[in-house]
Amino acid sequence: MAGSNGKQKTARDMVLSLALIGMAAVVVYFLAIPHDDHAPDLKRVDYRVELLTARRSASYPVAAPEGLPSTWKATSVRFQGESGDRWHLGFQTPDSQYVQIEQSTQKRSPFIDDASQGSSATKQTETIDGRTWTRYTGGRYDALVLEGAKGSTTVVAGTASFADLTKMAAALRTQ
Repeated sequence: MAGSNGKQKTARDMVLSLALIGMAAVVVYFLAIPHDDHAPDLKRVDYRVELLTARRSASYPVAAPEGLPSTWKATSVRFQGESGDRWHLGFQTPDSQYVQIEQSTQKRSPFIDDASQGSSATKQTETIDGRTWTRYTGGRYDALVLEGAKGSTTVVAGTASFADLTKMAAALRTQ
């Protein structure tokens, strides 16, 4: 009988050790590992220099928003003169959605498909500041598309609502 008592202690010690390790793992999980469920804060970018460069170089009037509230945060900007004078300006909306302005003289259909990430034209249009924009849906982004001056196309697209896309389109100015 003395031998069975030793086996019981060994099994009991193993169970106690596993319970202690489990409790330590729970403590480490809740205290030592950060649990931040919201998206990281995106850095605001200053796009003035790129905008001036694009406006000097592009063969069309380059658009950028004026008068948007400061809660709209510019997060990305680029101008690619070698790629059909392609202008990009990305924003985070006050409710953390994404809106981008894309302009180019590239072939219209592939440019719109790329900028809207696969959206298709609908029969709905919106008149914003006297210009007729066509709604696009069904891709990764919803979009408003405007055929512009000098063979350019402007796409306002993103994960934001059509109300926010319209607000961005209404704020666009060329100089």
